[in-house]
Formats: sequence, C-alpha cells, structure tokens
Amino acid sequence: MASIFATRSGDRPVIDYATRMSSHLAGALVVFAVLQIGVVARLGGSLLMHLGIFFAIGGFAMAARGLEARWVAFAASAQPRDTLNRLFREDRAILWIASIGAPFLWVPVAMICRTLFG
Repeated sequence: MASIFATRSGDRPVIDYATRMSSHLAGALVVFAVLQIGVVARLGGSLLMHLGIFFAIGGFAMAARGLEARWVAFAASAQPRDTLNRLFREDRAILWIASIGAPFLWVPVAMICRTLFG
C-alpha cells in the first residue's frame, strides 16, 4: 500500500496533484450546482432561467474536465515540485472563487429580465 509519508528522514512524500485536483473539482461542481439552484429558486426564476442552470452546470463541467486534463498532463511531466505546488494553489483558488461566485451572476440577469419583461 502506498503512503504519502516519507520513509526516511530526507524523503519528501509524493503528491498526486491530478487526484487532488479531481477531488477539488468534484466538490466545486457540487457547490456550484447547489448554489445555482438555490440562487435561481430564491429569485423566483422563470423557465428560461431554470434552463440556463442546465447550460451553466454543463459549461462548468466541461471547464472542469479541461482543468483535470491539465493536471493529468502536469503529473506526467517532469515539472519541479515547487512549481507544481504554486500552480496547484493558483488553480485551486480560481476554481473555488469561480464555483462560489459564478452562481450569483444570475442576480443581475434576473433584474434585467424583470425590468424588460415585467
């Protein structure tokens, strides 16, 4: 059984960034979907807005697949560990900011729709 812990005093544990990013992507997709549904339900969204949820979640899932493929490629490359750590932290921060912030983009859309269509 593989261990992430060092076996000798000078060894550094091996980090599987692709698996870690995949776990973050799964969690972020769930948070994104729940917030999408919650925001639209709170706004009393129309059928068009509910259809928009479907496309928003699909778009997020496709972007997540691209990010996951990027980290699989990084795992296969010989990038220095410090570089991978920095890139991982940056991608993780962007992912979570987008998954939490993007659902609230429905608020101005709903306000515009109410103004235009009553």
